[in-house]
Amino acid sequence: MKTVKLLFGYTLIATLLVSCYAEVIVDDEYIETSAFNTDQVLQSYELWYVDINETRGNGEVPFLQRAFTVSFDQGVFYANNNIVGIGKTGNGFGIDVGYYNTYRGQVEIDHDVYGNWLLEVYALNGRTLELYDASSDTSYILKGYQRNNFDYDQVFYDNIGYFIQEYDTWEKSYTSLEGALNDFDNENFIQFLPSFFRSSTDAPGTSLSNLRWDFKGDYQIYDIPNDRTLKALTLDYDFFGNDYFELYVINDATIELYHPDSGTVYEFRGRGYQQYLKTSKGAVDKKRTKSSNPTMNVVRKRVN
Repeated sequence: MKTVKLLFGYTLIATLLVSCYAEVIVDDEYIETSAFNTDQVLQSYELWYVDINETRGNGEVPFLQRAFTVSFDQGVFYANNNIVGIGKTGNGFGIDVGYYNTYRGQVEIDHDVYGNWLLEVYALNGRTLELYDASSDTSYILKGYQRNNFDYDQVFYDNIGYFIQEYDTWEKSYTSLEGALNDFDNENFIQFLPSFFRSSTDAPGTSLSNLRWDFKGDYQIYDIPNDRTLKALTLDYDFFGNDYFELYVINDATIELYHPDSGTVYEFRGRGYQQYLKTSKGAVDKKRTKSSNPTMNVVRKRVN
């Protein structure tokens, strides 16, 4: 591997090399520093975004596979495993999921669910780390941010497929007066599961346990070229036609669906938030995988 172990920017390297003990081995640009320096590197950014699409290898480090961000803070290991609440949970760090110790070029993480993992730490540039698990020959790429410059909005849009699955269902909370009558006016609940959606015409306020699902079908989210805050959503009903919407995130509990064919705006509020903590349900059911949305060449019709 032609990379630099713990190469976290030439300026920072120089600072650390003169400030404390470090051993340098000139061998394919391999640099090994002290355990103290390793910890400084991990704490140099408050949040490390796990860029799941950059993962290399066929193995898995379970707690990295399930996290959007991780943080290393004075021996405590944090993770944001949900999009909902990101930026607010644990003052932005997420939840406490374990502890860590550093060695020369390595970090040992004692995770509350998955036990001990010894990972090698590499730096690809001044704000990008690689955590390498030798046992599975798998690498995760982490990009560093401070909490005050982390693009939370973009994380929602980049991971919107996970976000809409973090609630048991979405309940319609608003329908605009503008817009032509259409069949979707009658659908008050919609649930997004990993491979299909279903919707209900039950009255607003119906308890989740009493919902009857009237419609079912496939759904797809699309990226829109050159429009980073717009997603397209298609609902392909099993026995009817398709519906097309512009999908917007209002906040971490509200989405907006704009129906261009009728000119109607709908808002839906999330109900039944599924927080992925340390339970077996969260640990097993929620896992990020490499993915990319197809693109759709359309022009935004909704005027906000």
